[in-house]
Amino acid sequence: MIDHAAVNVRDLDAAKSFYSQALAPLGMAMAMEVEDFAGYASDKGFHFGIFRRDPVGGAHLAFACEDRAKVDAFYEAAMAAGGIDNGAPGLRAHYHENYYGAFVHDADGNNIEAVCQTPP
Repeated sequence: MIDHAAVNVRDLDAAKSFYSQALAPLGMAMAMEVEDFAGYASDKGFHFGIFRRDPVGGAHLAFACEDRAKVDAFYEAAMAAGGIDNGAPGLRAHYHENYYGAFVHDADGNNIEAVCQTPP
């Protein structure tokens, strides 16, 4: 089980703006900032970080959601924050019958997903 993960970005300020908006519907907010790093946490602890360092892009990260409405809210917030569509919210039956996910690329090409894997 993964405790937390991070992605690399070119522009830390732009990434902080994007992720602060995109992750808010999932109950996460920026909780720390040290030099070229920003960390995001929920009431359950630290989950995600962004680093300004090379190489950038190419990462895939999926955030678990307890319901499909959270997946939808993530997608809407991420798109409003400048995300690039990589798969609107919907069922992905090729994974399994209850896999409901949405995919967005950040400005650096990282593929960020929100997913609910339980029945509605």
